[in-house]
Amino acid sequence: MPDRVRITDVAARDGLQNEEGRVATERKAELVAAIDRSGVDEVEITSFVSPKWIPQLGDAAELCELLARSKPDNVVYSALVPNEQGMERLLDVNDHARAAHGVNRLIDKVSVFTAASETFSEKNTNATIAETIERFVPVADLARDNGLDLAVYISCAFACPFEGPTPPNRVSKVCHQLNAVLPEDWIDHNDQGEPFYLIGDTIGAAKPEAVLRLVEHLSARSDLVEPSTIGLHLHDTFGNAAACVRAGLEAGVRAFDGAVGGLGGCPYASTPEKRAPGNLSTSVLVRSVHEAGFETGVRRDSLSNAETIAAAIVSESRAGASS
Repeated sequence: MPDRVRITDVAARDGLQNEEGRVATERKAELVAAIDRSGVDEVEITSFVSPKWIPQLGDAAELCELLARSKPDNVVYSALVPNEQGMERLLDVNDHARAAHGVNRLIDKVSVFTAASETFSEKNTNATIAETIERFVPVADLARDNGLDLAVYISCAFACPFEGPTPPNRVSKVCHQLNAVLPEDWIDHNDQGEPFYLIGDTIGAAKPEAVLRLVEHLSARSDLVEPSTIGLHLHDTFGNAAACVRAGLEAGVRAFDGAVGGLGGCPYASTPEKRAPGNLSTSVLVRSVHEAGFETGVRRDSLSNAETIAAAIVSESRAGASS
């Protein structure tokens, strides 16, 4: 039987967070429900970041209230958390979902984020790499105490818009820093194939040979990273993402992020004249995985419906922003 590849869709969070026009909370819930029906393994639904920094995600609690009314049993919901305060908000949402709707756990997984570039880290989080890691140690502790899974995004793992190409040893240095502050069993505690290190091609600069080189570099030492603990988060800025998926599969990676309709994209990869292409489209991701001889649980017809909804939401948002 072909290997099973795990698919996460990040359209509701990473895909929408930089849209200037307000997206109604009800429309976000509609998008998440459509993605649920496609059969992906995980949906990143929102972030508990301060609305001052990302106004588009200021409705996290309201969105979770809508989702708690009909969460499917067979999908993982995850959310990005920047610090301990954000984690407390997430736990409040889970507590409310349990009390009001009988949902044992609305959000199953917490994602935190750092970078392999000091300049990007400072501009994106107003903190050094070391400081970002310090910030999410209490988040990890609270996740453990509340039975939630944990994953770490490492941005700019292939290139930085300010520093240029990222040497693989910078990424492995970040992994060493993570391993030093988090309990060892955080990294390999999950037996459902969920990745711990989410390696981000933030500006879409990766090429297949760079993916192979980085995964091989990280997994060369068994005390650092195994391919089974890696997920790839790819952007399609230069049209190389599908080839990078195939390279990741060849290197042993079995978990990937996509976004329906290719929503999102790092603003640092855009120019004043042209908005950069966004995240790797989930449909392209799934097709690439299947063509390589692997399986997913994704239903392509349902995924197409989710893409239609995503395109309509973005069109409405941009029309609202320009009016």
